[in-house]
Amino acid sequence: MDLQQKLVAYRRELHEHPELSFHEYETTKRLTNWLTEAGIDIIDFGLETGVVAEIKGAQAGPLIALRADIDALPITEQSGVTFTSKNDGIMHACGHDFHATSILGAALLLKERVAELKGTVRIIFQPAEEVAQGADYVVKKGVLQNVAAIFGMHNKPELPVGTIGVKSGSLMASVDRFELDVVGIGGHAGIPNDTIDPIVIASQIVAGFQSIVSRNLSPFSNTVVSVTKFQAGNTWNVIPEKAELEGTVRSFQEVDRETTGKRMRALAEGIAASYGAKANFRWFPYLPVVDNAVRFETVAREAAEAIGYAAVEAIPNPAGEDFAFYQQTIPGFFVWMGVDGPHGWHHPAFRLTEDALSVAANYFAELAVRVLAQWQEA
Repeated sequence: MDLQQKLVAYRRELHEHPELSFHEYETTKRLTNWLTEAGIDIIDFGLETGVVAEIKGAQAGPLIALRADIDALPITEQSGVTFTSKNDGIMHACGHDFHATSILGAALLLKERVAELKGTVRIIFQPAEEVAQGADYVVKKGVLQNVAAIFGMHNKPELPVGTIGVKSGSLMASVDRFELDVVGIGGHAGIPNDTIDPIVIASQIVAGFQSIVSRNLSPFSNTVVSVTKFQAGNTWNVIPEKAELEGTVRSFQEVDRETTGKRMRALAEGIAASYGAKANFRWFPYLPVVDNAVRFETVAREAAEAIGYAAVEAIPNPAGEDFAFYQQTIPGFFVWMGVDGPHGWHHPAFRLTEDALSVAANYFAELAVRVLAQWQEA
């Protein structure tokens, strides 16, 4: 069985048995067994789910890491594939089965290229990316100890197979959530002068939030403020006492992330106070920016081109990815991997082209070899 056939079989087995964040027990067992069968060393960091392995090169050198996420989503599959999910209401609708299998493939290839390796490659199969907690969990368990740099990917259905999106700097946005309660004085809808109407006030605040991007941030910034929930009242003739708002902020610049949160609080409290109401603004930091280290852009492109793949300029995406937590600790680089799929991430009919498995495996094996070699030459 060649590498592509083996990876297809592995991927389909993972796809049929998806597991939710921090419940990837069977996935962990499967990955551990496949790594062990290949003679790859498992490193015990006390993870409840997830696996860490290492391939030590024949030559001394630094330790770098390749990372794949392994969790699935609470979605009922409608992809129509013959190997559809056997776990009701759970699906690999974001392609983490593809990520895990591809990085497993890279590990198998690196095992065969030990003589070329000028250092050690740590393979991280990370749980719980979908709830944005897995990377932080892995870091706290010490998995990045002595690791000099980390590399990862996300599948990209819009890109054809054999195409890899590469870009230094911001690639995926920070993700934050906010809640806001505007508390006024309720009363009769026909006698509004006896009330402090939270709906009117909250509406002014929503409009004020939209001025932050255009008037408080640089015109070269990339930030979005979206109010996604606005609830108040329960009948037609009563002005309610409270309006409740919720939403998200996405940014590609960490400094703008901080500025936006502060301005939102100031606007909400200031506008509410001007009407005689109170604003309770709550900010929930979720994910930092995926910020790729400039030093690895050239080698990331060279690794693709050296083995016959196309390296294109990656287009940033305002979704979030907890790979960003690793990059707050050590330098890292994250790429798009073309999988030529008909639907985007988290769609119940999400599918991808399995030929991309061997592409991704070969790419990350080549990238690891080249990064270690250049590190030694630097």
